[in-house]
Amino acid sequence: MKYTAEKVTISKKNIFDCIVIPIFEKYKFSKISKKINNISNNYILNILKKNNIKGKINQNIILYEIPNFLCNKIIIIGCGFKNKLNREKYKLILNNIVNIVKQYSIKEIIWCLSDLDIDNYQLYWKIRDTIDIFEKNIYLFNKFKKYKSIFSSKIKFIIDNNNKDIYLSAIKHGKAINLGIKKAKDMANLPPNICTPKYLSIKAESLKKKYKNISVKIFDEQYMQKKGMNAYLSVSKGSKNKPFISIIEYYNNKKSQPIVLLGKGITFDSGGISLKPSKNMEEMKYDMCGAASVYGTICSIAELKLPINIIAILAGSENMPSSNAYRPSDIIKTMSGITVEVINTDAEGRLILCDILTYIEKYKPKYVIDIATLTGACVIALGNNISGLMSNNNILSEKIITASLEADDRVWELPINDKKYFDKLKSNIADLVNSSDGIAGTITAACFLSKFTQKYKWAHIDIAGTAWDYINQKAMASGRPVNMLCQFLINQINNHS
Repeated sequence: MKYTAEKVTISKKNIFDCIVIPIFEKYKFSKISKKINNISNNYILNILKKNNIKGKINQNIILYEIPNFLCNKIIIIGCGFKNKLNREKYKLILNNIVNIVKQYSIKEIIWCLSDLDIDNYQLYWKIRDTIDIFEKNIYLFNKFKKYKSIFSSKIKFIIDNNNKDIYLSAIKHGKAINLGIKKAKDMANLPPNICTPKYLSIKAESLKKKYKNISVKIFDEQYMQKKGMNAYLSVSKGSKNKPFISIIEYYNNKKSQPIVLLGKGITFDSGGISLKPSKNMEEMKYDMCGAASVYGTICSIAELKLPINIIAILAGSENMPSSNAYRPSDIIKTMSGITVEVINTDAEGRLILCDILTYIEKYKPKYVIDIATLTGACVIALGNNISGLMSNNNILSEKIITASLEADDRVWELPINDKKYFDKLKSNIADLVNSSDGIAGTITAACFLSKFTQKYKWAHIDIAGTAWDYINQKAMASGRPVNMLCQFLINQINNHS
């Protein structure tokens, strides 16, 4: 998709392929819709009345050969009552328009919805949301299909007033962020026989060739052993695919502390010796969606050339059963010196993350955010629309929540400051257990991680419920929370905090 913005004078002399205009309940027009209707000598209004298109949400009609107006077709979309339009309804309208555009293979669109007056909904976000919805709906993963289909179109936003900078900024951000979302989806949708921990490291390495502000370090098994990352190494013992940690360093601000993004990258999670049920096990290729989202985010930030320092870490590993696999009742000494009794080998994500959380103390980070498909309990608690958020710092969690609301990529904060949650992690023979009794599983998992984050401001985002959607009853990666993470980082620049 291509997105541009320019001033266009609507007149009898315009020649357009397609223009999208709104109509409100009781045949009320927007400023542009009214102008086009007047040019047509009320032809548009008469057609709407004949077809009983009163302007209800998602009513629509396509008109051809409009009198006095040199446009091949006009898409008229119902927007409901003018004073009741909000962001949620606007997104419903956008989805409806995308379906029409795809159905009729429309290649070029003049977009006249950005000037709709909606309370608490800035022009910048109307444009960003338009790009987000289009990109989400046209996304296809065709890599392994014999016959590949591609849809592409051009959208030209009509600039009104003197707000060209807002249009250009929103388009720039929207395009870069959706590039990152697409890269995250493409990576996550790959099968586990291709997307291995080694593959993650290769993709990380490729970034330094494309972006001058990026350098990459790859940690192999031997380096991890040298560093004492025994918890991390234990998870991959049953797999023929060796673990790799990919550290992507983006430096574009000499003065600021780095922000660390850490993504769980279990490229396939069988559960290990604590084997998962076979039903839906194919979805466990998505246990690396945390790493995919971090990869997508750093691609977006590099495209935008944000003046910020980011350390993006892809924690690659695979959890398989074999005679070499780690077992329930094993005791492991982590890099920090804390010992862990393994209760469940399917609680492996916290084991790979805890050693890296210790390692990144060396960066003296401003913030650390880990993103992980960590617990099925999070799906039970919050469903498939909202990610879980837990943090040891109120200011950091507030910033993440703000970004999530702005980007409409929502999180919900859960508490980790109650001693009773930590009591569930006690072991009789080690410092911690890696899995508790299943009650408050999302919170106790975060409590486990918090034991390794005492020296910096940290947040954990559990995306077990939001990392993939279901399309035609089949799982497909969602690309979340790239949008929210990018907005969080953009806000760091805008707010200088």
